[in-house]
Amino acid sequence: LPGDPDRIPKITRLWTESKEVTRHRGYVVHTGRIGAYPVSVCSTGIGAPSTAIVVEELARSGCKALIRVGSMGAIQRGIRCGEIVIASAAVRLEGCSKQYVRPDYPAAADIQTTLALIEAAQNLGVEHHVGYVASTDSFYCGQERRGYGGYWQSWMDGIIRDLQRSKVLGFEMESSLLFVLATLFGLKAGSVLAVFANRATGEVAVSGESDCARVACEAVKTLYVKGMLKKT
Repeated sequence: LPGDPDRIPKITRLWTESKEVTRHRGYVVHTGRIGAYPVSVCSTGIGAPSTAIVVEELARSGCKALIRVGSMGAIQRGIRCGEIVIASAAVRLEGCSKQYVRPDYPAAADIQTTLALIEAAQNLGVEHHVGYVASTDSFYCGQERRGYGGYWQSWMDGIIRDLQRSKVLGFEMESSLLFVLATLFGLKAGSVLAVFANRATGEVAVSGESDCARVACEAVKTLYVKGMLKKT
C-alpha cells in the first residue's frame, strides 16, 4: 500500500510479473506475482480517510495481509534520510480510526508481518529502525508546521518535543488507521517507511523508496514461505 501511485512502478519492477487492474480517482491497482507468490499493490492517497476506503475494499476482495510502503519525517536525532523505519505501533493523532473504535484502542502492527519486515531489512542489508510513529491528519499544523499566513494556536507548541520525549520516531499519516482496521478485520498489517526528512536535524532528502519496496516485497515472500500466508 503506497500512498503515491507513482511509487507503484518502483514496487512492481521487483515482481516476476504484473499487470494493471484498474485506476480510479488516484487509486491504482496492479496485481501479479513475486516468484510463485500472488501479490497486489494499491495506492492509498494521502491520509487516513482515503486509506480506510482502500482497506475496506481490499478486505472485501479477500486480501489477508497489508503492508504500507510509505514515507515519513523523523523527529529523533540518529535517524538519517534514506534510512527506513519499520513501525511497530502508531500514535492515533488522526481522526478516521476514531470512527471505528474508541480513541484509547491501540494501533499496533501485526507481529508476524513486523518480524518479516525486520528480517527482510536485515537480510538485504538495509539500514533500519523499529519503533513507534505518530499518524496525523495534518501535514502542517498537526506536525508543528505553521499554517498559511503563519496560522498558529498555542496548543500546537511542543507537539514535536512531547513526541520526542515519548520515544516516537517521527510523523506520517496512515499507519495508525491501517493497524486499527487490520486488527478489527482480522488481517495482518505492517508498515515500512522511507525517511525523507528529519525535523530534529533539518536534513531533507527524498530517498529510500527503493529500499522500502525491496523490504516489503521480501517480507511478502517470507510470510508465504513461513506459512503465514497461503497461495490462492
